[in-house]
Amino acid sequence: MIIQKNYKFYAAHRNEELQDKCSNLHGHRYGIVCHFQVEREGAISTLFGDFDRFLEPHLKENYDHAMLIHQHDPLYETLQGHMERTGETLRLKVFPNPTSVENLAFMLFSEIREFGLELIQLDVQETDTSIIQYTLNDWQADQERFETESPQHAAVDS
Repeated sequence: MIIQKNYKFYAAHRNEELQDKCSNLHGHRYGIVCHFQVEREGAISTLFGDFDRFLEPHLKENYDHAMLIHQHDPLYETLQGHMERTGETLRLKVFPNPTSVENLAFMLFSEIREFGLELIQLDVQETDTSIIQYTLNDWQADQERFETESPQHAAVDS
């Protein structure tokens, strides 16, 4: 059986590798739809609130009103310097790879699976008209790809 849960958060990002409007700092209202594989035991399979207990605080603390930033983006060093000079704390979610929606899906999928939840698909809506469907097979392939490219494929949190 599949349980589907929807969440939303606001975040800024840029993709410094692109040569178009997306290389500029901008924000999105991201929507995510989690598809969980569950087993029915008796009258119910899982309480919907069980998912919220893990995901709502995680999204709020790490993603909502944060800046998603690639650890090798020159802007990251600038922001770190700003925080050191001013004492201001900025919420930065640091990625080991560029902050594309595909890499966001990989990060979220990895983090949700770490909670022990049987996530099998994650839909990430970046704009009103753009949604990616990221599956368990996509995640497994990306794990192998990132491990081959770099020994550190996990997120670097600041």
